[in-house]
Amino acid sequence: MVRRIGVHLGTSGGVSNAIERARVIGANTLQIFSSSPRMWRPSPIDPQQTERMRALRAKFDIGPLVIHTSYLVNLCSQSAEVRAKSIAAFRGEIERALALAAEYLVLHPGSWKGLTRHQGLQLAAASIEKAIDALPWQGTSFTILIENTAGSECSLGGNFERVAELVALLRNHAPVAVCLDTCHTHVSGYDIVTEEGYAETMRQVAATVTFAAVRVWHCNDAKAARGSRLDRHQHIGEGTIGLAPFRRLLHDPHFRHCAFIAETPVDEPGDDERNVRALKSLLTPRKPRAATRS
Repeated sequence: MVRRIGVHLGTSGGVSNAIERARVIGANTLQIFSSSPRMWRPSPIDPQQTERMRALRAKFDIGPLVIHTSYLVNLCSQSAEVRAKSIAAFRGEIERALALAAEYLVLHPGSWKGLTRHQGLQLAAASIEKAIDALPWQGTSFTILIENTAGSECSLGGNFERVAELVALLRNHAPVAVCLDTCHTHVSGYDIVTEEGYAETMRQVAATVTFAAVRVWHCNDAKAARGSRLDRHQHIGEGTIGLAPFRRLLHDPHFRHCAFIAETPVDEPGDDERNVRALKSLLTPRKPRAATRS
């Protein structure tokens, strides 16, 4: 099975241009924002762009298409006003994802600050149900992916168990699965660096969210230490995670069905391509070391 490896790309000049950018840098999957991630009011998508995007994806075999929800959305906010704006914004995200024939829409569940975790969980589930109500997602490949977070206080997705709780609440009401982030997993305290730690972390994945439910891995090295809860992404192989865990992940048979998408910094021109190449290079099995003569 061909591994799907890509990166988060910009959409300047038209959303369909991201597909051409993906092809040029050697990516066969990608993630985008469907509108500005820092504005409540979205920009409309030109129907010609949606058709062009579909055509280019089919021509170059690029997919799945992953959309990341705006950073402003907090579906479990204690503020009724913020929650209402978040529901409306998330509904717009779903509408644009359906128009673009995106397979996945990644969501950070939000912060329950000022509430109990149980209240936050219930509010998030109810908000997602309200946002998707009566939208034509049935019969499509569209799925909402709940992403684990870096484990900051009051974050609803700070560990695998909490992601699994929300998925379980929504399973009968919305198309829902999971996105896991390597940086978030690492800084929230899970060990994915050592072989033994990786095996134990995968046992916890299996016991909570399950392997089958994980559809996308955000492949990000980390600037901060394990357990620090600091969400600071670094280039592949240049942070506190290192190359070996990414190689292990890409070769893990439990995740053959997944897309692996970098959200790494763009410090210099060409960094997107450099990180895609770094991930793709790990697909090649390492040659055994030649025996040394005594």
